[in-house]
Amino acid sequence: MSPAEMPLWAALPAALLLVCGGLLTLVGSLGLLRLDAFYARIHAPTMGSTLGTGCVLVASMLTSSALAERPVIHELLITVFILITSPVTAMLLMRAAIFRSKD
Repeated sequence: MSPAEMPLWAALPAALLLVCGGLLTLVGSLGLLRLDAFYARIHAPTMGSTLGTGCVLVASMLTSSALAERPVIHELLITVFILITSPVTAMLLMRAAIFRSKD
């Protein structure tokens, strides 16, 4: 099966997930630019990157499974690492900012 022959049941949700993932990442990036305080600025990109990457990875799992004609779940490992590291990194940045502001 070639990419031109991808079934419609997989192509439409994958396209919708890719658009949603791109919009979530865009909103997170705009939040980084527009918000004033550091604590507000760090929240928007963390949520945008986590949710946006999650949508892209689910779309990738869907299209890979449709093209391989079997369940492909390699992206679950990537998803787990993204979902763990992104919020932890944001939390560490916020704690460092709190520590620096006390001086």
